[in-house]
Amino acid sequence: MRAVVQRVDGAKVVVAGETVGEITGEGLCVLVGVTHDDTPEKADRLARKLWGLRILEDERSCSDTGAPLLVVSQFTLYGDARKGRRPTWQAAAPGPVAEPLVEEVCARLRALGARVETGRFGAKMEVSLTNDGPFTVLLEV
Repeated sequence: MRAVVQRVDGAKVVVAGETVGEITGEGLCVLVGVTHDDTPEKADRLARKLWGLRILEDERSCSDTGAPLLVVSQFTLYGDARKGRRPTWQAAAPGPVAEPLVEEVCARLRALGARVETGRFGAKMEVSLTNDGPFTVLLEV
C-alpha cells in the first residue's frame, strides 16, 4: 500500500456537487493506493502508521491530538509514466481488490480511536484542502 499524507488545515471531498467527506482544522488528508499483493495486514500497518505519524504541529500525531483524517482512495498512486507520455495502471489493484482494503484502513483507524472521513470509492471526486506547511510525506507499507 502507498499513501500520500498531507498535514492540512481543513479538507473536503465533493462528488456530483455533494460534500461526502470533510474535516475542519488541523488533521491529515491521506490519498491511499492499493497494489495487487496488498493484504489486510498491510492495511493495519498503514492505519497504525497514520495514527502515530508525528507530523502535526509540535511533532504530535493524530493519536496525541485527536485530529481527524480524510482518507481518499487513489489508484493513480500506482501509475507508471517512465516510458512514453501515457501512464500505465498495471500496478494498481482492481476495484474489487482495492476497495475492501481502503475500507480496512479506515476501519482500523476507527478502531484505534480516529475520526475518519472518506471520499467515495470509484467516483469522480473533487478534493480540496489547505496544505499546512506545506507538509507532505509518502508512506509505503
